[in-house]
Amino acid sequence: MSDAANSIRKPARRPVRVIPIVEVVLLVLLITVPFFVSDFLTIIVTRMIILGMLAISFDLCWGYSGIMTFGQALFFGMSGYVVALLANKAGFVQLWGVIPLGMLVGLVVSFLIAWFLLLGKHRPEIIFVALGTLTASYAAERLVAGWEWVGAGNGMSIFDFLLIGDYELEPGIVFYYIAAAILVIVYLASRYLVRSQFGLVLAGMRQNEDRLAFFGYRIQVFKALVFCFAGMIAGLSGALYTYHEGFVGPGSMGMALSTYAVLYGLFGGTGTLLGPLIGVVAIESISFVLSDLDEVKSFWPIILGVIMLIVVAYKPTGLMGFFVSQRERIGTFGVAENKRGKASRQVKGGDDGTA
Repeated sequence: MSDAANSIRKPARRPVRVIPIVEVVLLVLLITVPFFVSDFLTIIVTRMIILGMLAISFDLCWGYSGIMTFGQALFFGMSGYVVALLANKAGFVQLWGVIPLGMLVGLVVSFLIAWFLLLGKHRPEIIFVALGTLTASYAAERLVAGWEWVGAGNGMSIFDFLLIGDYELEPGIVFYYIAAAILVIVYLASRYLVRSQFGLVLAGMRQNEDRLAFFGYRIQVFKALVFCFAGMIAGLSGALYTYHEGFVGPGSMGMALSTYAVLYGLFGGTGTLLGPLIGVVAIESISFVLSDLDEVKSFWPIILGVIMLIVVAYKPTGLMGFFVSQRERIGTFGVAENKRGKASRQVKGGDDGTA
């Protein structure tokens, strides 16, 4: 047997995968946090969990599909307004109905946006989609801000709690664990999507859209599907957030929240699903700490803008980039199979040469 064959038989040392470790750590924290913090902080963390779903929806668009969207707040806020209206006008407050309704609203609105921005004859430029979603979000915010039927600039309050049967879900530990369970389901569904055959196409889109288009893939359709799935998640997030806060206003679908969703993803690290969650925790924690400092609070939007510029310029992979390699972040579709095939061919060649 040749030296080359012997070296092939010694398996190379695999690099440690960081993402599964982070998943386990975050899951343990998710389960145990209410046991170590006050009821007030539990409410704050619940808010972060719900915003985490919004951040995941952005990551699916930009991190996995190359769609720079500033419209996630549009799906978030539109869903919030619909569930608030039905709660106040029709008493529609059961959890089993509110969750599908929020997802449906997000799906419908995102499909309409995708129809105009993504499903044209030619593939749209990134800036076109970004400006289109930004314009839609701004227009919706201005519309509800002047519409008295939905409270205009004062927004709408929900007068009833979310219900499971006859049990009222007040903001607290029970609401926390329900939101946490929904976040886990959303994360697992998104994780399955990006690691499926559909995700293989998304990986190819990230590498070279023209090559996939040459082989007959309709890039716009794949992008529209991801965009609608992300809109559905954002709608779910908006419905839960409205009930948790007991209020929805024009800011829930405005440019500010859409920009926050972008910042969550960029700061934590897009293309990982976990990075945006870490971004939410980091940014919302800093915002909570600085909320009592009046001299800093007025400059907080400027500080966020500076943070975004620094991250984009010097660390585009975000916080997760310090721990997760580029190879693990992108994925290794087909690598193991190719290595096995190459190894077997080399071993056969070595045997033939030594026979």
